[in-house]
Amino acid sequence: MSNTGERIIRINMSDQSVAIEAMPGEWKLLGGRALSARILRSECDPSCDPLGAEAVLVLAPGALAGTAAPTSGRISFGAKSPLTGGIKEANSGGNPGQHLAKMGYRAIIITGKPADPEARYGVEIKADGATIVDAAGLKGLWNYATCEQLAGRYAAKDSFITVGPAGEMQLRGASVACTDQDNRYPTRHAARGGLGAVMGSKGIKFMVCDGSARMREAADPGAFKELGKSFSKAYLDGPQMFQAGTSAFVGMANMLNTFPHKNRVEGQSPDAEGLDGARIMESFAERGGRMHNCLTGCIVQCSNIVHDADGNYKTSALEFETLALLGSNLAMKNVDQVAEFDRLCDELGLDTIEAGAAIGVLMDSGAMDFGDYEGAKRLFEEEIAKGSELGKVVGNGAASVGAYTKHHRVPTVRGQAIPAWDPRPLKATGITYSTSAMGADHTAGLIANPGLPEEAWALKSQQAQLINAVCDSSGFCQFMSPTLDHIRGFLGAMYGCEVSLEDIADMGWQTLTDEWEFNKAAGWKDEDDGLPECMKVDPIGPEQLVFDVAPDVIADAKVRKDNSEELFATPASG
Repeated sequence: MSNTGERIIRINMSDQSVAIEAMPGEWKLLGGRALSARILRSECDPSCDPLGAEAVLVLAPGALAGTAAPTSGRISFGAKSPLTGGIKEANSGGNPGQHLAKMGYRAIIITGKPADPEARYGVEIKADGATIVDAAGLKGLWNYATCEQLAGRYAAKDSFITVGPAGEMQLRGASVACTDQDNRYPTRHAARGGLGAVMGSKGIKFMVCDGSARMREAADPGAFKELGKSFSKAYLDGPQMFQAGTSAFVGMANMLNTFPHKNRVEGQSPDAEGLDGARIMESFAERGGRMHNCLTGCIVQCSNIVHDADGNYKTSALEFETLALLGSNLAMKNVDQVAEFDRLCDELGLDTIEAGAAIGVLMDSGAMDFGDYEGAKRLFEEEIAKGSELGKVVGNGAASVGAYTKHHRVPTVRGQAIPAWDPRPLKATGITYSTSAMGADHTAGLIANPGLPEEAWALKSQQAQLINAVCDSSGFCQFMSPTLDHIRGFLGAMYGCEVSLEDIADMGWQTLTDEWEFNKAAGWKDEDDGLPECMKVDPIGPEQLVFDVAPDVIADAKVRKDNSEELFATPASG
C-alpha cells in the first residue's frame, strides 16, 4: 500500500465502536514517538487517571515502518504512565509495527473502558478495517500460552500484541508484548512506564495484525532505494557493535562501575564473568540457539535465542539491562538464572528493569536475601502471577516496594526505576534521567562516556534526547545508529518533500516540548528534576563517585542550543 490514503483507527472500548479516518496531512512526517506525543497532547487530559476511561492509549508505527528502509519497523506505544504520572512512550521491535504500517495504518487511538472490569476483548486488524472480538477464553493466560492459542486461530504471517496477567491486573510495572518476526514468541516488549496496565485497563487482551499486506512504496522510489543501499552498506562495513547483542556489554559496564550490584550499593559484580553475554554465545554450539533479527527487514540481528542446559528454548532476547537488573542487581551468579527470570517476565508481561529494581529494593530491605534464586522465582510464579498482596507490591515497581518496606534506598526517578547505566560515573546520562519526560530511561538519551568534561554534560544529554526522539519517531532501531541527516533523507524520499536539517531538528525539539508540556500540565515541576537521594550520597567505585551535578547544569539541558554540524552528525544511541 502506498503512502497515499494513510489512516488512523479509533477504538472506543466503552461502547465497542471502531472508526477509521484519514491521517491529517500536516502529520505526514510524524510517526512513532512524535505522533504519539502530538496525539496525547491534543486528545488526552494530562490530569486524567491513567487507568481510567478518559485515558488515551496510542499505538504508532514509525514513519518509515513497513518500507524497505533497513531495520525501520519499530512501533511506539504511548499513554499517560501509571508509573510516573507523566507522558510515556515505550518502543518495541517485532512485526506488529511493520504489519500495521503496510496496511496503511499510521496510528491506533484507544479510549474508554468496558463497563465490566472482568471482560476481555481482542482486536482484529485488517487492511479493510478493525473488529472487536470476545477474548474471555484467554483471560489470565500467560503470554506464551496466549500466543499459542492465537496462532491456532490466525494465519501464520499474522503478528500479535498481547498483555499478560500483570497487564490484566493493571500492575504499574506491566509491559505490552509483541511477537517477533517468526510470529511465535511474545518476546519484544514495550516495557517501560507500565503501558501494559493501560492496555489491560481497556479490557484488551490481544490485538492481531494481518501480515499479508505488501510493502509501502516511497514517493521517490529511486532515491529511497539508493539511501537504503548506502545506509545498509555503511552499517555492514562498520564495527557492528551490536552483532553479539547488548549482553556483550557486561564486561565494559562492570569495568565502568555501571553494572549495578545489590540494589546499586556497588557498581561491579564479583560474578560478572558468569553473567557475561559471552556465555550465551558459547552455549550455541552445545545447546543450540543463535543470533537472529526480531523484525522483518532487520540487518542488525542483535537478538539472542537462549536455550537451557537440556537444549530446550528458554527465551529471546536476553539483553544487557536484564542481565544487570535481574542478575547482578539481585546478586545472581549466572546467565541461566537470569534467563529463567526473563522468561517469567515475558510470560507475565513485566518490564525486566522495573521488576529487577523492585526485587532489589525488597532484598535490600531485608525481606529477602540477596542471591536467593529460588525465592525470587517463587516471587514471580506464586506471588506476582497470582496477584497476592506482595505480588502486587512488587509488580507495581520499585517505588511501590520502597513505600511498602519503608526502605531508604529506592533508585527511581519520577516513580520509575533507574536503568542499569549508572548516573554516578555517567553524569550526562544522569542529566537525561533527570530531565527526560520519560523518567529514568536510557533509551531517551544514553551517553556512555565517563570522561566527558562538566561543560559538555548538559549539551550531550540534550543532543542525545533530541536525536533519540527523532529516531523513535522514524521507526529505525537505535542500534542502526542513524543520524538526523540519515533520517531526514529517508523521510524526504518517502513522502516526496524536502526535509532540511533544521526541519528534522525542529521535529525532535517539538516532540520533547510536547512531552514536557504534557507533564507540566500533569503536575510535574522543573524544580523536581533530579535523582533520588541514594544516588547523591551512596558512593561507588574506587573514586567514590556520587551524582553531584548542580541543579543549574541539569536545567541547562532543557534550554535549546543552536543547531550544529555535531548535532546532525551524531548517531542515535541505545
